[in-house]
Amino acid sequence: MYQRALIGREKALGPENTSTLGIVNNLGILYVAQGKLERAAEMYQRALSGREKTLGPEYPPTLSIVNNIGNLFRMQGKLEPAEQMYQRALLGREKALGLEHTFTLGTVNNLGNLYKDQGKLEKAEEMYQRALTGREKVLGLEHMFTLNTVGNLGLLYKDQGRLKKAQEMYQRALAGFKKILGSDHNKTRWVRGKLDELNMQIERDE
Repeated sequence: MYQRALIGREKALGPENTSTLGIVNNLGILYVAQGKLERAAEMYQRALSGREKTLGPEYPPTLSIVNNIGNLFRMQGKLEPAEQMYQRALLGREKALGLEHTFTLGTVNNLGNLYKDQGKLEKAEEMYQRALTGREKVLGLEHMFTLNTVGNLGLLYKDQGRLKKAQEMYQRALAGFKKILGSDHNKTRWVRGKLDELNMQIERDE
């Protein structure tokens, strides 16, 4: 469907029309989901070049591509290029959308994930705490994105050996996911498993 739409829009609107580039970006997202990362990179780079040319480097749709490329680089283990993309997306989104916009906070959370991957746990905690505070304010305590950050903090605290704080985060995330998704959802089961593992570890240590 995307390929059909792309061919039609290229013919009717041109290869650099914003609607055409939106399909290109969607193809990149699809290829990531399929694990076709090299093809995804091609689509993202095409979408980025086109949007930079037609909309400018700091326009929000351009920055969405930048953030997507950061995600792709992180999946590929290219952590330094990923950080550069996230930092560019964050600065641009702060300027264009504000410090507490949901897109801005999404990039903040992504930076937390990246810093955790790099072993920069204090910087990761700083990003997660900022994302959590913002998401609680903008989206509410029990929104999916808020609870995702709560879960991320649980993972981080466990890595830091702060087991009681990790337990608090897991318990909060579990209660939230059970309420909004149900007990049998994959996210709920995943957090329950993490909490059970942590509880056993705490019992052994005590």
